[in-house]
Amino acid sequence: MKPYKHPKQTENVWLALEIGNSRLHWALFLGETLSSAWDTDHIPESLIQQLAECQTLDNLLKKIFPLHQRTDKQEAHGGNSLPPLLIASVVPSQTAIWQIYPNIRVITLDQVPLKGIYPTLGIDRALALWGAGKTWDFPMLVIDAGTALTFTAADANQCLIGGAILPGIGLQFVTLGEKTGQLPLVEMQNFASLPPRFALNTIEAIHSGVIYTLIAGIKDFIEAWWHLFTNGKIAIKGGDRTLLFNYLQALYPEIAARLIIEPNLIFWGMREILMGDK
Repeated sequence: MKPYKHPKQTENVWLALEIGNSRLHWALFLGETLSSAWDTDHIPESLIQQLAECQTLDNLLKKIFPLHQRTDKQEAHGGNSLPPLLIASVVPSQTAIWQIYPNIRVITLDQVPLKGIYPTLGIDRALALWGAGKTWDFPMLVIDAGTALTFTAADANQCLIGGAILPGIGLQFVTLGEKTGQLPLVEMQNFASLPPRFALNTIEAIHSGVIYTLIAGIKDFIEAWWHLFTNGKIAIKGGDRTLLFNYLQALYPEIAARLIIEPNLIFWGMREILMGDK
């Protein structure tokens, strides 16, 4: 990310919002430059109404960030009007309540220039792939380590070749804890390092089963990708990206060394679409 700078009123300031399954992901742009990015919980319609009634960007950010949670980057941005808000959402109910914001654009699948897109492809997957490919070139495989773990790929002609979806790490732990009578709910934060592969207690056995099979599956997809495209690039994003990268680094360092770790791929995709319209 480029160093932060204070925007002038004459600069093109705009906000990007990715509405995910679990969280809201925000970015503040100064033209093509990402100034800052942050996450919040989903917010109620009453607060969105307050945001829509703000007169300036500063006031809007103050509503989003209680004073004790704000950083210098979210404090004084200048400008005397609300900035445009670009939204990419995988939660239709959340998308609907944002329509009260006065200067909004919801990015839809037909606006992403990838070739060969199928109608039910998630906008988050399409934008992340487009942003990664336009930043580091195609062929590109994007691994999103979020609530769901997804693989999405395009060839050198920017044509979608497909992908896969499976439950993410946290969802696998939660499912075992909630859908079985005897297994405990495992807390992810306890597992920064790899467990013993053959565990001697239930919690470590769950950790071992989920992690080693998940990493083996990721490795298999990556090797299949490089079989198709020897020099194909791979970018990884999502809330569990660092954890997965650390596991891959410990088990398969040669794979980890070739990964691009970038949490803001969807924002790069939104920027490409916005700038492509100008």
